[in-house]
Amino acid sequence: MIPVAVLIALLSYDVISFGDDSNDGVHNALEDKSEPEIITTMAEEDTESSTNLAEVSEAVVGVTNLQRQSIWTDSQEAGTGSGIIYKKEDGKAYVVTNHHVVNGAEQVEVVLSNDERVQAKVLGTDELTDLAVLQIDGEKVSKVASLGSMDNKQVGETVFAIGNPLGIEFANSLTKGIISGLERSVSVDTNGDNVADWITEVIQTDAAINPGNSGGALVDTSGKVIGINSMKIASTQVEGIGFAIPIDAALPIMEQLEANGKVQRPFIGISMATINQVPMQYRHNIILPEGVEHGMVVASVEPGSPADEAGLQQFDVITKIDEHDTPTALELRKYMYSETQVGDTVKLEVYRNGEKQIIDLKLMERYE
Repeated sequence: MIPVAVLIALLSYDVISFGDDSNDGVHNALEDKSEPEIITTMAEEDTESSTNLAEVSEAVVGVTNLQRQSIWTDSQEAGTGSGIIYKKEDGKAYVVTNHHVVNGAEQVEVVLSNDERVQAKVLGTDELTDLAVLQIDGEKVSKVASLGSMDNKQVGETVFAIGNPLGIEFANSLTKGIISGLERSVSVDTNGDNVADWITEVIQTDAAINPGNSGGALVDTSGKVIGINSMKIASTQVEGIGFAIPIDAALPIMEQLEANGKVQRPFIGISMATINQVPMQYRHNIILPEGVEHGMVVASVEPGSPADEAGLQQFDVITKIDEHDTPTALELRKYMYSETQVGDTVKLEVYRNGEKQIIDLKLMERYE
């Protein structure tokens, strides 16, 4: 009877109540967590992001490399990759992809997001930056990717990789990750001699980049293309290390390929090797003062080249270009291609028979 009496007393003094009370603190706090406003806001953000990604996905296409095995057979698919429609003008659409996606192709087909195939014309490719520009009929192109920038991008920001992993069957696959690193330097062997002859600056990401993703888009959360997926580290010991060419670096190359079909770069006109690569029977021709241990040895000079005009000779040792050290051919090329233009005059620090000379050399364009 005591509990009953206590309950009646509490009810009579309104200490507890079985009725609805909109002012109950705990009840309101739980209601606040599930308020429609919060859910709606999150839904709107997700919808906006999904819409942006859906739109750019329509501008990411498949690129098929067709090659003929013999004169008796039709062209067959030799490989597939991805591409990005970045421009539509005067009834034509323009697609950027990787050089290695279309390398060696006799014909190139672009597979649009609706699975329709159109013939593509290769306007130009650049092996060093691994970029190529294609032209297609713009009649059936409805979406063009919006190009962004790497300005103010930070490690840890969310990105999405869009492309065609393992071929057209998985077209427009999207993977999510973050920017893992900025301004990464990756050595590239462009001629297959197992010696790096170029260094490319790339974005590192852990968004999955699989075979067939080459040439696809790396996209930020606003749906803008900030990179062109290019490569990954393929090793059983490594997971989640992929690379994309920053769109800021790619755009000037794309413009040159679109306009001229090639990238205009200066050249010197020599073949060269490091001191250690010179055969022993020729080492006596290389005379350097004490303290000078690194440089590029001139192996041969191309007749009529800028090097020939400047008076460079076999066994000259180039140690600097415009006060920039050149311990390897890679460093020499990187400086020349990044910091100089056709028509510039550079100063080469050269040792000939142990004597230092400063040679002025005017850079020219190589004509094939």
